[in-house]
Amino acid sequence: MLISALSPERTSRMNRFNSTVPDDEYLADSNVLFYLSDAVTQLLEHKEEYTQFGVIRYFAEYFSSVKNSNHVLFREYNYIKATPHNRASFIRVFWRCYRQIGKSGDLLSMLEYRSLLQLLCPDFPLELVQSAARIVLMDDAIDCLMSFSDFLYALQLQFYYQEFLDSVLVIYQDLLAGKSPNTVIVPTSTSIEQLPSVAAEENDTEELQQDGVDPSTLAQCIDAFCDRFKRSHPPRSYMREVLEQTNKVSYYSFLMSLAKHETINQTIGALPSKAELLIDPEMDQELDKLIAQISVSPGSNSSGSAVGALKEVQRKASPRRNIHHRRKMEVESDGSTEETDSSEN
Repeated sequence: MLISALSPERTSRMNRFNSTVPDDEYLADSNVLFYLSDAVTQLLEHKEEYTQFGVIRYFAEYFSSVKNSNHVLFREYNYIKATPHNRASFIRVFWRCYRQIGKSGDLLSMLEYRSLLQLLCPDFPLELVQSAARIVLMDDAIDCLMSFSDFLYALQLQFYYQEFLDSVLVIYQDLLAGKSPNTVIVPTSTSIEQLPSVAAEENDTEELQQDGVDPSTLAQCIDAFCDRFKRSHPPRSYMREVLEQTNKVSYYSFLMSLAKHETINQTIGALPSKAELLIDPEMDQELDKLIAQISVSPGSNSSGSAVGALKEVQRKASPRRNIHHRRKMEVESDGSTEETDSSEN
């Protein structure tokens, strides 16, 4: 089940039915133990709620939601960033929830995008949103308005490859300072999370806006770092391809090129191509159903009904809320499971 939920780059080299893959390597790469631990934790914290439906049903629902990428909605930030699959899933949920913003052509500010993100993850950090905005706006003025698609692809790159990009920033700043490629110091994977965020480095803004560095030198340093880096990073060939297209490269122009790179987007596997970003027949059908229900509801406040209906759709994405929602519906249906079954479709 979890194999099919992983990104293409990981699925291609790992298969639980492939005898050449050691068990411990499969468990580590698929993060099965992480999800099992979280499932048990959730079960113990909400035991009275879950045991009414049976432990087997609960675990089936939990891992089904993980496979379908619906498990990250309303979860804490530490959870959604814990695995590559969680990160890709959150990006996909963000896209599906707010695709209509892009479809309507609205431009939003960085703080407005942050508010939308916090509706899905209450403690989503401001620094990460600022970093994504700087990619779009080339660190010019992060209070400018941005299109949904530009911000979405920048957020995907920044969030999915956050630790790697933090290290690339250190490399870039050292090269700007004139350090030899042989003496550039790159943080280890254990110290990456202790790096100061881009948003907190106000004094570095002027440096990052300079002409840039030699792309071949930057490519050499990045390639050497990838040999030691143990987490996800964009494929080297695509990074070299981007760097070969210019004589001078700045940090944010490099990241913007990566964010727009279609093959990198396919490697992550969370979003469709830019040409298909605003096309989602399944979600359009769900919205049409909600609008139809609202329009035929007698005496109801259309605004309040719309909000309630949209919240009802969002509840489907959380395994805990799924079960809780079904429990209430089953009680209200006088023993009939017909309404419960329809809510699962």
